Amino acid sequence: MSELSSVLVRYFVYIVIAAVAYSVLDSYITSYFLRKKLGAKPIYNVETDGALGFRIWRTILDKRAKGEATDFFHEKYKLTRNPDIPTFTSKVIGKSIIKTKDPEIIKALLATQFEDFALGERHSHFFPLLGDGIFTLDGEGWKHSRAMLRPQFVKEQVAHVHTLEPHIQVLAKHIRNAKGGVIDLQPLFFRLTIDSATEFLFGSSVGSLRDESVGIAGGDFDFGAKGFAEAFNTAQEYLTTRIMLSKLAWLVNNQEFRDSTAKVHEFADHYVRKALEATPEELEEKSKGGYVFLYELVKQTRNPKVLRDQLLNILLAGRDTTAGLLSFAIYELAHKPEVWAKLKEEIYGKFGSGDDARVGDITFESLKRCEYLKAFLNEVLRLYPSVPQNFRVAVKNTTLPRGGGPQGNDPILVRKGEIVNYSCYSMHREQIYYGKDADEFKPERWFEERTKKLGWAYLPFNGGPRICLGQQFALTEASYVIARLAQMFPNIENRDPDPYPPKKASVLTMSLYKGALVAMY
Repeated sequence: MSELSSVLVRYFVYIVIAAVAYSVLDSYITSYFLRKKLGAKPIYNVETDGALGFRIWRTILDKRAKGEATDFFHEKYKLTRNPDIPTFTSKVIGKSIIKTKDPEIIKALLATQFEDFALGERHSHFFPLLGDGIFTLDGEGWKHSRAMLRPQFVKEQVAHVHTLEPHIQVLAKHIRNAKGGVIDLQPLFFRLTIDSATEFLFGSSVGSLRDESVGIAGGDFDFGAKGFAEAFNTAQEYLTTRIMLSKLAWLVNNQEFRDSTAKVHEFADHYVRKALEATPEELEEKSKGGYVFLYELVKQTRNPKVLRDQLLNILLAGRDTTAGLLSFAIYELAHKPEVWAKLKEEIYGKFGSGDDARVGDITFESLKRCEYLKAFLNEVLRLYPSVPQNFRVAVKNTTLPRGGGPQGNDPILVRKGEIVNYSCYSMHREQIYYGKDADEFKPERWFEERTKKLGWAYLPFNGGPRICLGQQFALTEASYVIARLAQMFPNIENRDPDPYPPKKASVLTMSLYKGALVAMY
């Protein structure tokens, strides 16, 4: 290298160092004056990897690959400067992030300061598959979507539990095929929920549970079903990668992703066209067999893209969450025979069992009266919330009510564009709200006085204006499936060789890392 080149390189290095120093100093000074202006205090509780968050990224990827990421993030709260403060800051790839499990801060994020925060880059991450829907939009677009979809989730629609029965019968065939041997119920639950969800949403099930092993290969389902479930799964995996890449999400656009997305759109567009071409009388006739989300939605809009986007948003939000809930429920029942016994006692007392099962008595209203079943599902959702952690991005310079100062009792500054990550998974394990046995699976806690006053400390379905529209639908479906399985298969045994508690896979939603390995007979 010539002397001139050497000098130029040194000058370039000096310029870069000066630019970084200026940026850090400018950020520090700006934050200082903003805190003064808004009455906030610095966050003293800091967690760092010593390399501006570049080293931790490799650790996160490694933990995710091993099914340990969810608990890894949970443990971070115990490793900060002051573990008693439920809010801290960390850096991920140089970007500062506020992390919290404080219900008061979460309440501000999702409700009392709702207008100060948004979804950030979610729309661009999910747009190729989901377009403009309730799950991806902010602002007026989201408000319009919610107003359009809300009427579809009223009690009368949730009450159609018996449309699940044909799918339950196919699921039962798979379980009987195992003849009391080891079976992984988790992938079957994912197939069950996509079958029931596509029937509810589109009026035609993809029939993914139907295969040669149960003697009904091909099924009688309609156009476009073949390969839909696989395409939807593949597209979701790519969406997860796009989230992780943040502003570089555009790099994830290979042929497999495009083909999967096209397959999903082809399926949805086919049923949207059929609904738009049908007369009101024909739609009424088709609805006699059961409630169909799409048929009701075309009464509010006839825009085919709006219809497709909203249907796929609901499918994404509801399918995996219910399958995960069922999987964790079965996992716990296989490990807790005393809980299974109490659950069966209640179900058999209300609905019978075996050949004496009174399936017609299992309704939306009667399931709501199953108090132990409700407590059981509450406990599953407490320890295994479908979305263990989420985030919001500040749309302006603002504050959150606490987390600052030496004791964490003072308001904190959140600058425009800053990310606030909140963990329901960690909040649901706080002893201050759930007692010293907070890490234990114990449905009986939901009959205690303390759980009647949890407020924002229990948040399995989000909260505030964006609270999950389909929570009753999901709980009803999960309750029905568990009740019917209990009636048909009174014995359940654990077949997972790994120790308790389970490892968790967490992509868009949380599920069991190694599946729900059980024996049922």
